[in-house]
Amino acid sequence: MVSKVHKRTAIYRNLQLLRSITYSHSHHSKASELLDASEYIQGLKKKLQELNQLTVATARKIVDYDPMPKLKVEAKEEGFLIKVLSQRSCQGLLVFILEAFEELGLDVLQARVSCADNFCLEAVGNKENNEDTRPLDAHLIEQVVSQAIQNWREVSQI
Repeated sequence: MVSKVHKRTAIYRNLQLLRSITYSHSHHSKASELLDASEYIQGLKKKLQELNQLTVATARKIVDYDPMPKLKVEAKEEGFLIKVLSQRSCQGLLVFILEAFEELGLDVLQARVSCADNFCLEAVGNKENNEDTRPLDAHLIEQVVSQAIQNWREVSQI
């Protein structure tokens, strides 16, 4: 007998708690309170799905937003090490960079390039032996390659 009273009291407390959580104003029956709770849960599920979709869309925008590819030029004993990195594939960028090397009179001794999911270029180059007497330094190479990247970006956004 005591256990039935405890069970009934526990059920009553749980229904009161459920009513307060779901903001249910139904006092008619346990079934209507449970129906209100079920609708409340469905609404929460819908809000959660919308928030997840918003989170994914925001994440895509962050991934899609990729500032200029990163450029680093270092003077080495055998010439210059040029690194260009981007988080996304940059279709056509390699052509612009190679044209910049040609403009500088830079002879590429060794290079590694990946253009699949992201763009990664590591090249070692030095000054070609020709009539061009313009001194070549890391800063000048960085300026010319940076301008080539900017030109590519302008052309690729059209």
